[in-house]
Amino acid sequence: MRNTIQWIRSLVFIGQMYLAMLVLAIVFTPFAVFRRDMALKAMHTYCRYVRWSASVIAGLRSEIRGTVPDGPVLIAAKHQSFFDILMIFGALPRPRFIMKKQLVYAPILGWYALRIGCVPVDRGKRGKAIKEMTARVKAGLEEPGQLIIYPQGTRVAPGASRPYKVGTAVLYTELGQDCVPVATNVGVFWPRHSLFRKPGLAVVEFLPPIRAGKPPRDFLEMLEEQVETHSDRLMAEAGFKRKDL
Repeated sequence: MRNTIQWIRSLVFIGQMYLAMLVLAIVFTPFAVFRRDMALKAMHTYCRYVRWSASVIAGLRSEIRGTVPDGPVLIAAKHQSFFDILMIFGALPRPRFIMKKQLVYAPILGWYALRIGCVPVDRGKRGKAIKEMTARVKAGLEEPGQLIIYPQGTRVAPGASRPYKVGTAVLYTELGQDCVPVATNVGVFWPRHSLFRKPGLAVVEFLPPIRAGKPPRDFLEMLEEQVETHSDRLMAEAGFKRKDL
């Protein structure tokens, strides 16, 4: 019975979440067309709303831990579900993402992402994609802020393994900026391929920065160790047990 009620709460939450996206787009778009800061305000508003409604409707509370950077840095984050995108984006003052090119065509989200300066990348072209990504990021450096990249390139379910891609190390080296690793446990509560939302406490944690100037291979090893170790800790805190342990 309890599980059935949570399914109903989950479905209600998901439905109103997308309805809220449409409503906010209608309200903000006339202003966002002329002012980029209004596009950012719309997205921040949506992130705050989804976190609040997740707590009220589905019992999924959320918490940001660590020191949130406010200067120009590279953010390299664990990616488990749509919720970590919203939590990270909502916490940062001037965020923009490295995102897969297909998302440009997503209704509402695609236009807003481009409006705030997100960088679309064709993930299937590897070397060419990395060069294209670096060039686009450098071209947009006049817009100071926090550039977010997912080092594994896609959502990774709790307990699953996926390699960290070299593109993150290339950006770190080319930009010459500190990199802030980000760990999370949100996939425990918001699964990748399910509509069920488990109640509990979803956490995104900003970790101490990796200072600029490290050799690319050392950087990538350090990044993976920090993100995976702290994500495992947060998931264990949420009651998740790895099958290989």
